[in-house]
Amino acid sequence: MKVRFTPGRVRARIDDLELAALTRGESLETRVEWPGGGWTLTLDPHGDTLSGDAGHLSVGLRARLPELLDPAQEGVTLNGLPRVTVEKDFGPQHG
Repeated sequence: MKVRFTPGRVRARIDDLELAALTRGESLETRVEWPGGGWTLTLDPHGDTLSGDAGHLSVGLRARLPELLDPAQEGVTLNGLPRVTVEKDFGPQHG
């Protein structure tokens, strides 16, 4: 998963294997740690909410997963603070 931060927004780009993992009900997580702190982003296929606490942002995708699986859709956006976009980034590496 590739993650990009801009003011008020988070964009996560997932590949085909990561989308398949979400379809199987597996959460995706990326983490960055540093002395005295860290940051974690979790994409949760079972959750329904966008929530954050102490450096951890959890993005519930249950209601949006069918839309994300639609080949005609490039991704989904969850409005909130922050606004989170999950986009499909399918390159030739797994095709």
